[in-house]
Amino acid sequence: MNIERNFDVIYKKDDLEPLYGFKNFPVFMGTTSADSETDLLADMNFWISRGTGMIQLNPLLPLDVLYPAAHGAGCVGRSWESHHTELAKFISKFKPKSALEIGGAHGILANNYQKIDDIEWTILEPNPAPVEGCKAKIIKGFFDENFDYSDAVDAVVHSHVFEHIYDPALFMEHLANFLSDGKMLIFSVPNMRVMVERKYTNCLNFEHTVYLSENYIDTLLTQHGFEIVEKEYFLDDHSIFYAAIKSNSAVGVPLESGLYEKNRKLYLDYVKYHEELVHGINIRIQACEGRKVFLFGAHVQAQYLIGFGLDINSIDSILDNDSNKHGKRLYGTHKFVNGPNILSGLDRPLVIVRAGTFTNEIVSQIKSINASTDFAL
Repeated sequence: MNIERNFDVIYKKDDLEPLYGFKNFPVFMGTTSADSETDLLADMNFWISRGTGMIQLNPLLPLDVLYPAAHGAGCVGRSWESHHTELAKFISKFKPKSALEIGGAHGILANNYQKIDDIEWTILEPNPAPVEGCKAKIIKGFFDENFDYSDAVDAVVHSHVFEHIYDPALFMEHLANFLSDGKMLIFSVPNMRVMVERKYTNCLNFEHTVYLSENYIDTLLTQHGFEIVEKEYFLDDHSIFYAAIKSNSAVGVPLESGLYEKNRKLYLDYVKYHEELVHGINIRIQACEGRKVFLFGAHVQAQYLIGFGLDINSIDSILDNDSNKHGKRLYGTHKFVNGPNILSGLDRPLVIVRAGTFTNEIVSQIKSINASTDFAL
């Protein structure tokens, strides 16, 4: 049973209007070894609040449907390695003696921080899959009203979790109740405004159900008694690091005016761009005349392009750097996943890459494997 969210997630007002929808979108954003007959598809409908301009998904998928297992996002590639390293350095500025990390699936951030300071670090995660050598204590579960934790916590930490939360205001309320005055909340979120402005294909989806641009985050934090201490931008299009302190003197940050008109145009321009992009890519695929065609990324970027009408039947296979995905099938399709080395020796293969901030990194890697590769970006 899907979850209805008929209210604006900032002020809880019933003022949503439909914005755009996808029919029969894959509910899981990763790979699978199961038969394609078991794949679940659902309509993915985005709405916008007339009052706050918040873009949000409605209805929502049940969490046990959405997260049956970890899908491997955010743990492979130089950009993510650098992100975790820099976030650990950012956290270290505030010298916490103990940390509770919400949603630290792989334990990579914990491992990076332990290289700086060997503190008590606990991970709360519904689908833990810790990397080798992770020393953090792991609790399987969600951070909600049922979470009970009695150990001392200097800082709550999370990385690319906030945009997954179904009720951001309630999440902030739980954090405010959990942390006492003077304790820290330190986290990283995707830079969503830049992602949508630059037409990155991996911004809003069944997992990222709210358009948490910077102004919305500032408002939510200060509404719930957190004073923003510092922000740091990781790359110009990737993430924003936040450090906030629980304080009874926090001053509220109001929302910008005119966000409904601004965000509605921003998202509809995003849709139009992708419809035109996919139309152009399909024309290029038709002109390949026997050359092999590949789609990079066994994740939501590929599923989005297919949702916009990409000719998936003409694609040989999906490429991905994560060896755990090789030989498996991209959920919602009949296409299997290979490593990029399959391109070696091919004559001018066409590779479709829409990986946002990671695109240049991927293109450089593929050129080093096969310099004759053509790209559709």
